[in-house]
Amino acid sequence: MRDAVLARQGDTSVGILYEDESWTYQEYVAQCSAVAHFLLASRQPGPFHVGVLLDNGPDFSVMLGATALCGATLVGINPTRRGHELVRDITHTECQMIVTERVYRDLLEPVEAELALAGVSSGQLPVFETDSPQWRQALQPHLSKPPPEIELDPAAPYLLLFTSGTTGDPKAAICSQQRMARIAAIVADTQNFTAEDVCYQCMPMFHSNALLAGWSPCLVAGATAAFRRRFSASSWLADIRQFKATYFNYVGKPLTYIMATPEHPDDADNPLRRVFGNEGAPHDLERFSTRFGVATQDSYGSTEGGFGISRTPDTPPGALGRGDEQTKVYDPDTGLECPLAVFAEDGSLSNADEAIGEFVHLRAASDFEGYWNNAEADEERIHDGIYWSGDLGYRDSDGFFYFAGRNYDWLRVDGENFAAAPLERILVRFEDIDLAAVYAVPNSDVGDDVMAAVIHRPGAVFRPKEFYDFLESQSDLGTKWMPKYVRWAQDLPKTQTMKILKRVLRNERWECEDEVWIRDGGTYRVLTRQDIDQIRAEFAERERMHLL
Repeated sequence: MRDAVLARQGDTSVGILYEDESWTYQEYVAQCSAVAHFLLASRQPGPFHVGVLLDNGPDFSVMLGATALCGATLVGINPTRRGHELVRDITHTECQMIVTERVYRDLLEPVEAELALAGVSSGQLPVFETDSPQWRQALQPHLSKPPPEIELDPAAPYLLLFTSGTTGDPKAAICSQQRMARIAAIVADTQNFTAEDVCYQCMPMFHSNALLAGWSPCLVAGATAAFRRRFSASSWLADIRQFKATYFNYVGKPLTYIMATPEHPDDADNPLRRVFGNEGAPHDLERFSTRFGVATQDSYGSTEGGFGISRTPDTPPGALGRGDEQTKVYDPDTGLECPLAVFAEDGSLSNADEAIGEFVHLRAASDFEGYWNNAEADEERIHDGIYWSGDLGYRDSDGFFYFAGRNYDWLRVDGENFAAAPLERILVRFEDIDLAAVYAVPNSDVGDDVMAAVIHRPGAVFRPKEFYDFLESQSDLGTKWMPKYVRWAQDLPKTQTMKILKRVLRNERWECEDEVWIRDGGTYRVLTRQDIDQIRAEFAERERMHLL
């Protein structure tokens, strides 16, 4: 990635578009160089890890380029994390400084006391704001310097990208400069990027999709990066036209949100030539392509880079697509390949207990670079020489793979992964709740919805408004964590060791014997039979009944 940045030296073409401003690549490299020198001058003992808490835009792009030039590791900090969870992310990855902007100072200030308790004082963890006069002043002595000449290990960690696993704490996946450069070159080649392309980038840049499918291939090809601070469905088409964008990458539900905007006869009158992403709702892909007149390619992959599954024109409804011959579905208990899926006449999976297993790749173990300071998680991902994805699915007789969910202790909502345990800890703070289990249930469009099954205290009656307001008041509640469904129970299915059987809860979903409440605006209301019929109709309309 250092070579990719340096290749843009002297390039006077437009490299960055943001709002009403633009920068040439030559200006971009000069700024990256200045920041790289500043980071080297600010370096402290220990891992050279720089926490970056920024929205999309030139500053985040500069931090990516600067860390590539000086050999630092960029830690993408998720701004939806709060309180103790944010402290844990910063301390676990051993950030020795934070680069942020004024809009996030309110997020950082409440955790400073916790950082001190964790052994990290404010003096040990300097915080720099890129939109402050102090930042500009600090960079001034370095503005005329050429890029630093230092030896780099291309296999050393370049990025730490947070993902979620089977434990309660997120894992930080390692991505080296050489792996990112290799992926960037592949994406740039398969998408036929040239210097004439304009890549619209509005997915959060702390996420692997934005970096591996957006920023890095754009840089490698010398294309123009057009940034939006945060995704907006209502502004998406106007941005595409303003920036003359030819490419757009996404993860999760953006296509669904865009399709929900009012349709106009001239929607296809835009410069887009290709759209590439993963986890798009299958029922939206073709409609999106038709409405906006652009080829849309959806795929399945992982932050860790183990392998991928690609959608083909003949992919059946509900399927992810095909993988290579080394992609399999294995039973994690036996280590053997699962039987192929058998479908009933209505299209439902009739041998789920046998066919559903974990997606694995028999030769991708060497591509996995590990997690930061988490040997146990490394062993979960790689054992017996096989890469285990942690995702559940099944395969049909034609070789198409289907996604069946994730490990029961983590969820993916709107393209963001998070673990269940932190939310469970928040829920039991509510005075009427003794025990909480959080798990994913399928969303009718794409990804997961959050469901919480709780054991209430004897005689307690669910108080919907008070419960909603309680959650809203919790400073460490992530922005995607609010449960959509709440199962209010006196007891829940357990193992002999008194562990709650989330597998059973997930299978029962909202159709169970206990009272279930659904989030509705600023409160909750009882889920009715009519609601359940409507939910099932939505799944049927979107050809996702196989998930129920």
